[in-house]
Amino acid sequence: MTIQKPSHTFTKIHLKALDTKNFKILFALSLTVLVNAFSFSQDIIKSRDSIKPVVTDSLFINAKNFNTSEKPSNTEQDSVITDSIKPKKEILEHIVTYKATDYSAFNQKKQKLYLYNEAEINYGDINIKSGSIVIDYSTNTVYARGIIDSLGAYSQSPVFTQGPSVVEPDSILFNTESKKALIYNSKTEQGDGTVIAQITKKENDSVYFIHRGKYTTAENLDDPEYYILLRKAKVVPGKKIVTGLTNLFIYDVPTPIGVPFAFFPQSEKQTSGVLIPSFGEQNERGYFLQNGGYYFAINDYVDLAVLGDYYTNGSYGLRLENTYAKRYKFRGNLGFRYENLITSERGFPDYGKSTVYNLRWSHTQDSKASPSSRFSASVNLGSSTYYRTSLNQINTGAFLNNTLSSSVSYSKTFDGEPSVNYSVTATHSQNTNTEQINMTLPTLQGNVSRIFPFAPKTGSKKGIIQNINFQYSVRGENRIQTTDSLFFKKEMFDDAKTGFQHSIPISTNFKLFKHFSLSSSASYNEVWSFKTVDKVYDYLTDDVITETVNGFDAFRTYNFSTSLGTTVYGLFNFKKEGENPKIHAIRHVMRPSISYNINPAFDKYYETAEVVNAEGLTASELEIIQNDPRLEYSRFEDGLFGTPGKTFSSSMGISLANNFEAKVRDKDTTATEPKKVILLNNLNFSTSYNFAGDSLQWSPVRMSGGTQLFDNKMSINFGATLDPYALDNNNNRIDKFNIDNGGSLFRLTSANATMSYSLSGGKKSSRDKKDKDRAIEENLRSGGRDDDLFGVSEDFSRFSETSDDKKDEEPSEFYNFKIPWDLRLAYAVNYSNSRRQNEISSHSLMFSGNIELSPKWSVGASSGYDLKNKGFTYTQLRFERDLLSWRMNFSWVPFSSRSSWNFFIGIKSNILKDLKYEKRKEQDQRL
Repeated sequence: MTIQKPSHTFTKIHLKALDTKNFKILFALSLTVLVNAFSFSQDIIKSRDSIKPVVTDSLFINAKNFNTSEKPSNTEQDSVITDSIKPKKEILEHIVTYKATDYSAFNQKKQKLYLYNEAEINYGDINIKSGSIVIDYSTNTVYARGIIDSLGAYSQSPVFTQGPSVVEPDSILFNTESKKALIYNSKTEQGDGTVIAQITKKENDSVYFIHRGKYTTAENLDDPEYYILLRKAKVVPGKKIVTGLTNLFIYDVPTPIGVPFAFFPQSEKQTSGVLIPSFGEQNERGYFLQNGGYYFAINDYVDLAVLGDYYTNGSYGLRLENTYAKRYKFRGNLGFRYENLITSERGFPDYGKSTVYNLRWSHTQDSKASPSSRFSASVNLGSSTYYRTSLNQINTGAFLNNTLSSSVSYSKTFDGEPSVNYSVTATHSQNTNTEQINMTLPTLQGNVSRIFPFAPKTGSKKGIIQNINFQYSVRGENRIQTTDSLFFKKEMFDDAKTGFQHSIPISTNFKLFKHFSLSSSASYNEVWSFKTVDKVYDYLTDDVITETVNGFDAFRTYNFSTSLGTTVYGLFNFKKEGENPKIHAIRHVMRPSISYNINPAFDKYYETAEVVNAEGLTASELEIIQNDPRLEYSRFEDGLFGTPGKTFSSSMGISLANNFEAKVRDKDTTATEPKKVILLNNLNFSTSYNFAGDSLQWSPVRMSGGTQLFDNKMSINFGATLDPYALDNNNNRIDKFNIDNGGSLFRLTSANATMSYSLSGGKKSSRDKKDKDRAIEENLRSGGRDDDLFGVSEDFSRFSETSDDKKDEEPSEFYNFKIPWDLRLAYAVNYSNSRRQNEISSHSLMFSGNIELSPKWSVGASSGYDLKNKGFTYTQLRFERDLLSWRMNFSWVPFSSRSSWNFFIGIKSNILKDLKYEKRKEQDQRL
């Protein structure tokens, strides 16, 4: 290899003739100076984003001159043994050793030391190996390089080792006076990217200057698909790269995309900076900029992104996104979104202005933080119309959400015997269609674990007495029911309900006749209420007037129940001796259960409303009015935990649970045992009979079941309600069995069935799977589905490549002939016939799928079909192209009120993810 001659002319410094002693001293100093030649690589290795040196054509380094003088052999000892001046540090701190396979020679005339072929120098923890090492004392330069072998190949490039650090450059030339260096054709990693420089000048240990360098995140450094040309740049390793005029090159073809100067942060820590917005057009609101703002790296534990949207018609949006984490303690994220939406133009009849908002918070506590206590939060609340009216493309996957829910809870457990735990929870549930909101602020719950007063101190519990146990629980709530318009206003607290419920259940269980399990329980309940009602009947207006009474009140109830159950196993064996049929056996497991419940009548908590304005009525007339059912009420009827039962109830419950399994012949001929498959996970029937009822004593029979098929890829669930009673001509239930009315034994009143099926083939790339997981994670945070049946977010710039993605990706020279694909189907049908309507109330099929047509091309779709209304549901088509260091995405919603398309192309790397182009277009306005 030819070493390029440096353009810089070094100043020559003449030294005195060297004797052997001075030579060793100078040789050691040259080694020490040589360390500085590698400081650029050493500093970067120690940083988080280490710079990996790549072989260069030539490396010229300059070091410092020095003078030495011999110490006189005969010196008179000073009378002062301890000098007040601290002695200078010895020049040689370690023993210098060197060797070479072919020769080691010092030319006294040229003042050069030559080491050739497998040359090696050791000085302390410094080790240098190279094909050739030359130290020139006349020009104050140290030069190391490889050699050319007999085949003409360049080999034995220098290897510099200091402690655990190893550097392998191509060649080294160092001047001992200026300590400056020139590096030709070097390649070094800077953060997520790589700098390829023709000429690099080392100014000192922390500053380097580059001429016509290339900055790229491409993996193929010999022929990068793109790079940013750094005509003149300054590099501070681990901190920054500053350059003058620069522009983008694609396959060495210059583009007009450039800036007069640029700054590339290379900090080891997260750094604050500007977030580049996306540009697009919206028919009703004009051109827009979305998701632009500023990122604040507050500290190692907390960050904040402030993002905004602006539309040319005056609409705007604001987003605050915060993440926080502390290792082994907790982690979470907090987000607030606000949009001010303007429709049409001021002065037009359809002009409108509205504001929507959304608040999200997720917090999880590490299990190691506190084993006995836990705090968690999952909050998603805001305007009911937020996801339907939001203009930001990040909310595309949550467009069909109809429920928002939240929960913030803290729980604490006190270990002991018995153990005690309590929890405080705030919950929120919001229906975005009806705009009804239900909240508990808060719910307090405490429990004392089961206590067995008659259990033995050692051994197991036996019999009815030893299994007697009781426990205590208390639940207090402050429940609020409001609407979207009153949310977060003081009026929402006007109708709040507050109360406590205490419960002490006592139970026992034991075996009966070996095969039956009998359990009995009695429960005492006490309800505290802080608001009751008082009713008055106005005879003149014929109205019942209800008034709220503030104050403490309580009611107490109790009940008794017992149940008897067993398990019956049935086996149908189809295998005969010497045969191997396809089905070996079918096992049927039945779990019948019968229960009995008694609930006394607590009619003492019921009273009759006072009759007012009834002057002139006789006693008999007044008695008739007071017997009106409308006037009977319980003062607890608006309470939080319901009202005590007015009538005596004595009922029997009957249930039957079934499970079906089979053993079939395994397709694997080497298997010695048959394969176990599940035919029906469950098939359950339940009903009850009220002994104390006067009519309609049997309740409807409820049936439910479910199973998994095709190696658990298909899940099927179904249910039905069967009513034994008939209907009259007005479609009301009557106290007459349906079979006695000319019908069948049972009347089908409702039925439902759901089916989900997931299929996949081939091996999907880890990068594609991570992109999909990130999109679904955004859906879940917005309260959506854990799949892509309703589409995914269209904010493609959020899914930038990380260093882990590069590590997980395994490139292959050949494409697998099994094309990776996946398909999800979700089918649902509901039938209603409670009043002879005999109709399919809902009937739909949803589907989504993805397919990788090639290692770089993938397409996907999410849609559905309403089989009842005969129309397609919200549909999204997705196309993605992997362009090595770039990615291209195209998303298209072909129809619906949100019909639009979105095109994106940008760099995958995090550091250059703002180098992108994005275009979004909605359908043309329809007049």
